[in-house]
Amino acid sequence: MDELNPNDNQNGELDDNLQNPEEKKGQRGVIAEMYKDYFLDYASYVILERAIPAADDGLKPVQRRIFHSMFSMDDGRYHKVANIIGQTMQYHPHGDAAIGGALVNLGQKDLMIDCQGNWGDVRTGDSAAAARYIEARLSKFALDVAFNPKTTNFQLSYDGRKKEPLVLPMKFPLLLAQGVEGIAVGLSTKILPHNFIELIKASIDILKDKKVEIFPDFATGGMIDCSNYNNGKRGGKVRVRAKIEQIDRKTLAVREIPYNTTTTSLIESIIKANNKNKIKIKKVVDNTAAEVEVLIDLPSGASPEMTIDALYAFTDCEVSISPNACVIQGESPIFVTVEELLRHSTQHTKFLLEWELKNRKQELEDRWHFASLEKIFIENRIYQLIEECESWEEVVVAIDEGLKPFIKHLHRPVIEDDIVRLTEIRIKRISKYNKFKADELIKNIEEELKQVNHDLVHLVEFTINYFKTLLKKHGKGRERKTELTRFDHIVATQVVINNAKLYINRKEGFVGYGLKKDEFIEECSDIDNIIVFHRNGTFSVTKIAEKGFIGKNPLYVAVWKKQDERKIYNMVYADLNKGTNYVKRFAIKSITRDRVYPVANGVEKAKVLHFSANPNGEAEKIQVQLTKSCSARKKEIDFDFADIDVKGRGARGNTLTKYPIWKIKVTEQGVSTLGAIKIWFDDTTGRLNTSEYGKLLGEFGEEDRILAIFNNGTYEITNFELTNRYEAKELVDIVKWNPEMVISAVYTDGERKVTYAKRFQVETTSLGQKFEFLPNSHRSTKLLFASLREQPRIEYKVKAGSKSVTGELNLHEFVDVKGWKALGNKISGNKLTSVTEIIVEPPTVEDDGQTNLF
Repeated sequence: MDELNPNDNQNGELDDNLQNPEEKKGQRGVIAEMYKDYFLDYASYVILERAIPAADDGLKPVQRRIFHSMFSMDDGRYHKVANIIGQTMQYHPHGDAAIGGALVNLGQKDLMIDCQGNWGDVRTGDSAAAARYIEARLSKFALDVAFNPKTTNFQLSYDGRKKEPLVLPMKFPLLLAQGVEGIAVGLSTKILPHNFIELIKASIDILKDKKVEIFPDFATGGMIDCSNYNNGKRGGKVRVRAKIEQIDRKTLAVREIPYNTTTTSLIESIIKANNKNKIKIKKVVDNTAAEVEVLIDLPSGASPEMTIDALYAFTDCEVSISPNACVIQGESPIFVTVEELLRHSTQHTKFLLEWELKNRKQELEDRWHFASLEKIFIENRIYQLIEECESWEEVVVAIDEGLKPFIKHLHRPVIEDDIVRLTEIRIKRISKYNKFKADELIKNIEEELKQVNHDLVHLVEFTINYFKTLLKKHGKGRERKTELTRFDHIVATQVVINNAKLYINRKEGFVGYGLKKDEFIEECSDIDNIIVFHRNGTFSVTKIAEKGFIGKNPLYVAVWKKQDERKIYNMVYADLNKGTNYVKRFAIKSITRDRVYPVANGVEKAKVLHFSANPNGEAEKIQVQLTKSCSARKKEIDFDFADIDVKGRGARGNTLTKYPIWKIKVTEQGVSTLGAIKIWFDDTTGRLNTSEYGKLLGEFGEEDRILAIFNNGTYEITNFELTNRYEAKELVDIVKWNPEMVISAVYTDGERKVTYAKRFQVETTSLGQKFEFLPNSHRSTKLLFASLREQPRIEYKVKAGSKSVTGELNLHEFVDVKGWKALGNKISGNKLTSVTEIIVEPPTVEDDGQTNLF
């Protein structure tokens, strides 16, 4: 054994014994070059052979090898997953754990693999049973779209013992249907799953040269906002929400969860938000079985609408997902859109179908050629010519010469292989030869060949029919599960519960929710911002903390809400450099946090003489008393803040007086000068807004209210807070409430089995509480029609025996306005089959002022 040389470098470090600097430099260069080459080789290997799927079949190498192994094993029966893993290890060099995980992941997508046993649950996060206990086989869909050895190019496996496909002949956009996630060296991909039916229909539209647009669809359901999807390319983002149902005022139920979350992770995020006092809940119960059900019990006094918004803002009930479509094309990764991927898949499917048709055409031509030869060989008794032949060469020549008079109609020349096949025909077949059957066979081949040639000429039409067949055969039960909608943006500070109290120590200049022995200001949350005004007119906004220094003896401290247009600050200040007194009204809608702003642009030194903060734009009246020693003739000035406009925070304001002011007193508290606020209802999100989305409800003052009528026979009076939520699918109508409004309703009484009409005014005044205006809660009691029109007319149909009778009613004439609990007037002793409103168009007025009723 060789002895170790103490001068040898065993750690791979540069040898300091090298005295020549050129030798040291050379050694560093070699190592650097080795590192560069090895790193690039490793990065390329991970990108191409591990993490990123191929564009042609949408599969990573491990997935492709699993499918190839399952196809080679396929006999129609289930196989143990452990056996499939073992077979796949002949092609995949990275061990059973990687193969098993990928196989379970593919099985849970419920598309290409038919599973048996406990394969886990993507909704709850439960893992699959051990590989020895679960079984799998290829689905019928997989066998239809993914395999054809005649259109597959093969390569040697990693050890050279087996052959594996370069890509599978995938005739379906599998990558978009299943979705994929992968992280390589310096590169990643994230393609979201899309709907099976929509992908096939979009592929058909592509073949018809129509514009297509596809959006993600998840097995876990939920709702998705794709307004920033960016066609699946990097830089885009989708927001996914759970479906939350309000069972009653104290219970919420999560029925569907966002993609990539589980009921376990969802519950953990809810508990975490509750522990941080972002939301207030009593308990969470997971009742998930065949369907997802997570029940959330609310404490008394908690608003279900605000809690739903808070769940979206602070828990995994809403998640943002950033797609990044990256695939392997040729030997390189490329970034694409999902539309480009779908177009590539569609064209690739068309290419594979053409390849299959050409293969089929060649097979049919070969069959027709040999069937024709066989017919000539037997019917013309050419086999008798070989009786006198003594060698194989003589046999071949004899048959060849015997065929020549009869082969002019053949499509290609007769070769030796054809003659060999003729000599292999058995005597039994010749003796039982049936000319009619032979002619029928050739005729059938010719008809099929004609159809194949037609399909090749009309390849686009053939491809469209292929996709339609797929849809008909495999599309049942694969309808969209995730609802496409548009979400409103939930501002966290507007929905977080007030989990803290704001205190101030004016003398020391500290403010925060931890100063519990000092002066209380207001309720707040620990994510709020606070605004601070000082007596020199400067102001700033800072994030609330347990204890923070803001400066001694501040003028005003309060919680500040971003983009609050209705909170107006009224101020009188003196510009100490000019000696002039100014008055201004301003709002602070946005600001840079922790930056100190002056009282006005260009004012370096000031003193605030009067200040008020008004949550709804109130404008007070003040009396200004000047100093007795000033030269002004009039020593008192009455001023109304309503006389000046609201301007920006940097505006100087209006000149009040150039004389020094002794004191200012408020003579009259103000009222709002901002006027009514226009409110819209967006039926997509079920939310109120001021951004002009949806239906305009009207202009609302402080005392105005909203009336919502629901299809379960209830109504609700609410304020017009923008945080209110109304389930659009349950609404009959939503309007600005007028106490004089009359609700007209037609309903079936389940107890009495009678249909009634009633008209009533809202007599209740409680806000946020639903009132049932139907007489009972019988399961067959149902609201058929409701309207707020002054004179609604309806057409109804009622089944009397075997006949259907149609009638019309003017509800205004049919029934008087009664109490909201009254039964109303009976329309029919039978249940109405339909009720529709008759819309009477207003009469048109011609130019001469005459009313035209026709």
